[in-house]
Amino acid sequence: MAGSRRRGRRGQSPSRIGLALAGGGPLGAIYEIGALCALDESVPGLDFNDLAGYVGVSAGGFIAAGLANGLSPRQLCTSFIENRGPRGDIVRPSLFIRPAFTEYACRAAMLPGLVAQAALQLAFERRSLLAAAERLGRALPTGFFTHAALEAQMRRMLSAPGRSNDFRRLKHPLVLVATDLDTGTAAPFGKPGWDHVPISQAVAASAALPGLFAPVPIDGRWYVDGALKKTLHASVLLDLGLDLVLCLNPLVPYTSTEEGPHRVATARNERIPHLVAGGLPVVLAQTFRSLIHSRLELGLKGYERSHPDVDILLFEPDRRDPEMFLANTFGYAERRLLAEHAYQQTRADLRSRRSHVAATLAAHGLDLDHAVLDDPKRRLLARRPAPGSAAERTLTRLDEVLDDLEGALAAR
Repeated sequence: MAGSRRRGRRGQSPSRIGLALAGGGPLGAIYEIGALCALDESVPGLDFNDLAGYVGVSAGGFIAAGLANGLSPRQLCTSFIENRGPRGDIVRPSLFIRPAFTEYACRAAMLPGLVAQAALQLAFERRSLLAAAERLGRALPTGFFTHAALEAQMRRMLSAPGRSNDFRRLKHPLVLVATDLDTGTAAPFGKPGWDHVPISQAVAASAALPGLFAPVPIDGRWYVDGALKKTLHASVLLDLGLDLVLCLNPLVPYTSTEEGPHRVATARNERIPHLVAGGLPVVLAQTFRSLIHSRLELGLKGYERSHPDVDILLFEPDRRDPEMFLANTFGYAERRLLAEHAYQQTRADLRSRRSHVAATLAAHGLDLDHAVLDDPKRRLLARRPAPGSAAERTLTRLDEVLDDLEGALAAR
């Protein structure tokens, strides 16, 4: 989109639009790619490679870095979802789960000395068994996986002609947020004073979820996932004086109900009447999602108070959707299904909020392409018949229209 053609709210100057992407591991990246492709098609005047600013956290940093370097949402889909295209652009989910063998070896080398220290504490200092166990705990790895392979692939991807692994050489501001492990403070890689760090290293640091991934060393400091501080870090963009910020958040807590049909059925036709039936992994997933989403809600309320003149549009999965909650993101076929699902769910979300979204976009010189949005044959990856019977599709469309009407009435 040419900036000179996108008029602001009063038609006096072009609206400045930014993009904030939250994290969520490979699943988050899959959702964001599908959602971005849906938005890219439905808002034809919006160029995701020519925005006024980008901020990414965790897996969202990987997507933001690609967009800021000229990779379109469709190109990201080809590379990450379909694993096609130039070899240097292919990013497989397996890159996110490479064992941290170096970390294992370093911790194992510490074990003999720690055992001796614990024995001395027990024998001569009369310390408790708990104190000795705490000493031995230092031999545990700080993470099971490493992002070294992901960093190397990102470095190759950003070394292609027309791209850059240097924040300072990008056309538009890009900020990738990590957390300094020793201080707990946010590390906004890409901002002045932080922009000398290679983008690929910043991506790895921002996505280093503690416990799963080993902290990433940069300039003598150790960094972990930026989501420890905030879910979105959209304030980075708001402080740039933008007019509209588009936010994507892949992880939402699941709303489990026994009454009534779910809006979206899973490919396995699963229903989740009570999450406790899923055991510890499901309980922990719900807990984690609830924590990060509550912070997101608080952050958005704070943005409304601190930047009342900035419009914010948030896109995230349907809370009643078991498909995204029960996802396995490491199978190739599953990746395609989830990306298609995110694409279609975002289109449905746009239709159900059509009045509000269209009005917000219109204030910044953008329009929804209603013909594209209402085309039932549109697919992200392949053209297949629309699921369900004609009656089911009609009921789904009616549900979307009623949601849109309800939102419009509430706004009035």
